Amino acid sequence: MARRTRQLRWWEILLEQLASTRAGTWYYVHLATHLDRWLMPVSQGRWRTTLRWPAVLLTTVGAKSGQPRPIPLLYVTDGENIVLIASNGGSPRHPAWYYNLRAHPEVQLLVNGRTATYTAHEATGAERARLWRKAVDLYAGYETYQQRTRGRQIPVMVLTPKAQ
Repeated sequence: MARRTRQLRWWEILLEQLASTRAGTWYYVHLATHLDRWLMPVSQGRWRTTLRWPAVLLTTVGAKSGQPRPIPLLYVTDGENIVLIASNGGSPRHPAWYYNLRAHPEVQLLVNGRTATYTAHEATGAERARLWRKAVDLYAGYETYQQRTRGRQIPVMVLTPKAQ
């Protein structure tokens, strides 16, 4: 694993280690997600279960249903872009929101208290490698998740703000 560019406090290291365990992953994938779907819109994104990690509320259009599908996710920024990691907690399968983005790349994001429209694309090659390192610097658990995927490469999705 690459050396981090920022220093973490002891409690941040402990929190990250707990979150990347199988039990911690289960909590965030199965419980915290449902809490944040309610908590983030009510608080305009100020309150969330991710604590120290930044989170957005991504609303996609269901690939099969055509219905709005909100999902809270960790993110990193790259200039004006928002970068999402389709880790699915290290599952061998991609998360549903990844397929929704591929089918309908125009999405809504609640980020920093504001809702805006973004267009998504999947990063590849050097862009993916650079953004993956940036995401792992934010949350080293992504490396643990990659090891659990049984060979699936975790997609890195880039969301670009749509001109208003």
